[in-house]
Amino acid sequence: MKVTVLFGAGSIGLAIVRRVAAGGHIVLADYNEQNARAAAQTLENAGFTCSTIQADLGSRESIQQVIAHAQQFGDIYHLVNAAGVSPSQAPVSEILRVDMYGTAVLLEEFGKVIANGGSGIVISSQSGHRLGALPQEQSDALAITPTEELLSLDFVQAISDTLKAYQYSKRCNVLRVMMEATRWGKRGATINSISPYIHAVFIK
Repeated sequence: MKVTVLFGAGSIGLAIVRRVAAGGHIVLADYNEQNARAAAQTLENAGFTCSTIQADLGSRESIQQVIAHAQQFGDIYHLVNAAGVSPSQAPVSEILRVDMYGTAVLLEEFGKVIANGGSGIVISSQSGHRLGALPQEQSDALAITPTEELLSLDFVQAISDTLKAYQYSKRCNVLRVMMEATRWGKRGATINSISPYIHAVFIK
């Protein structure tokens, strides 16, 4: 059976899995397992087969546990990452741990097991594009620094406000996807990122 793993049981992620997971098994991984269970109930009412697991995106061990859980049901064909914390939800250190480091680990670990023909998507943010151009050495560092060393980069440690932490994390997400795409490609799989934006419609 084909398995789809969703990190973060929010509206955007659920809309995506509805499109790609028909006929397979959906694993809903969320820091708050109650949220995951509620989302699973909604999906099951619509005819999907689901399971849930509590997960901390900022923990390699937790991510590995999600993978082990998912592999009980079949090969992992789809990864959707819609998890993370915003500038209003957490301090700088937690934003960097979850949004920057955690997403990098997620791409790395799932890149080891994603099935041939599989795909992944990271829900980033337009906020990452509002950061402006970075020095090339910073962009390179965010893209290719070994995952366990990411949070030790001098310019990352110098971040002191939550918005900048979020923006750097989301820029890092896009750059890590670009870097990991080569590894995923060797397994016959694809990985992409999207940056949602709020569009306002004004009617006269």
